[in-house]
Amino acid sequence: MAAPKLSPGSMRRQQNARLTVGFVLVHRFTLCAFANFVDVLRLAADEGDRSRPIQCRWTVIAPDLRPITASCGVSVQPQEVFGNPKRFDYVVVVGGLIDEMDRRDERMEAFLRQAAETGVPLVGLCTGTFILHRAGLMKGYRGCVSWFHHQDFLSRFGGFKPVSDQIFVVDRDRLTCSGGTSTAHLAAFLVDRHIGKAQSTKSLNIMMISGAEDGATPQPGLTLDFATKDPIVRKALLLMQQSLDTPLSVADIARHLEVGKRCLERHFRDALAISPLSAFIEMRLMLARHMLENTDKSIAMIAAESGFCDSSHLSRMFRRRFASTPQSYRASLPATGKSV
Repeated sequence: MAAPKLSPGSMRRQQNARLTVGFVLVHRFTLCAFANFVDVLRLAADEGDRSRPIQCRWTVIAPDLRPITASCGVSVQPQEVFGNPKRFDYVVVVGGLIDEMDRRDERMEAFLRQAAETGVPLVGLCTGTFILHRAGLMKGYRGCVSWFHHQDFLSRFGGFKPVSDQIFVVDRDRLTCSGGTSTAHLAAFLVDRHIGKAQSTKSLNIMMISGAEDGATPQPGLTLDFATKDPIVRKALLLMQQSLDTPLSVADIARHLEVGKRCLERHFRDALAISPLSAFIEMRLMLARHMLENTDKSIAMIAAESGFCDSSHLSRMFRRRFASTPQSYRASLPATGKSV
């Protein structure tokens, strides 16, 4: 099917636009990632808050015009079929549920490869990075994925080491993002690049997001139980988050962050008044408690997945922290429908 012809008014807006984006939505895409990105464009596109696409233009494109369902159940109607990717400054792939990664769309991947061959920069939001990698378009590039999907990425794809300790990565003509509200910051980066800082700041302010974050900003996660703005400490916490089942030594963490062990310990002491090791143990205990509350996994399995030597080791540490054994803690919980 050929791309539909644009009306004269639409053609004028497209010609005048300083930033044009084509959105490719995968089946069960993440609505939050898409909405945050497109709203930054919407709010930057015009004076005031009238939502007219004057300086930015955005279009949802697909192999056909059938509605695409988000993970939350909301459906979005594509506006155009794929056609020529060069009509866009960027093609943005919005990923979704990890369970959908085995579901391939050859038409989508062929279009993305065509866009790459013609020099159109590609953007991956959330698990959109997975889609780009699977299409063979991330070789030699750094790519960002959410800390939540870090292990999923490693287990499904080889030959690529994901970046999970910052909110987005810009590597030449590949821009990848961890998802959630960080997509707004990546969109603001593009608005700043093509239209101006005033417009990007205006968009974030209207969305009640306090200031643009650069790509190196650490991703939030369970580590926000430790409130700190120290970037070294936050990156260390995020690295711990990604290694809960196979704990790293403090020396290994310091080496990864390219700082000295004593330097890392000093940052933790100043920021959190605890050692890196204590923070790591606390994080693993919080994970174990979460699994006790929300799963039917055995104590031995929980011990293994939270990085303890065995169930006895977990029990000792858990009792020291929560004044209860894991068995007693689970027994005290109200009956709920837990999953394995």
